[in-house]
Amino acid sequence: QLQVAESGGGLVQAGGSLRLSCTVSGLTFDDYVMGWFRQAPGKEREGVACIDWNGGYKNYLESVKGRITISRDNAKKTLYLQMNSLKPEDTAIYYCAAAACGPGTVQALDLMKGYWGQGTQVTVSS
Repeated sequence: QLQVAESGGGLVQAGGSLRLSCTVSGLTFDDYVMGWFRQAPGKEREGVACIDWNGGYKNYLESVKGRITISRDNAKKTLYLQMNSLKPEDTAIYYCAAAACGPGTVQALDLMKGYWGQGTQVTVSS
């Protein structure tokens, strides 16, 4: 059974940094493109970043480019999101998921339905 577990969130001041991690089981991790998503209060979930199987292709939401870096360790079945220069508008619950990734798009795969993790809360104070 597919399971994902996100961690690493917290409360930081604007300009601070956090590194999120996501471990995945029940799925052949290195067969899948992976992505990070976030959902702020009262807003739809949006794709933040995605990465292909070996890290050779990455795509980012325009508003986070230059501040956030996605990476993966296939041996550890772990996805990472390094977030620097954080802004209050980055405040959200962050989730990871198997994804489709292309220019201007980060979409969760249908197989994630019913299997989203709890997410990890990121709060950035001004």
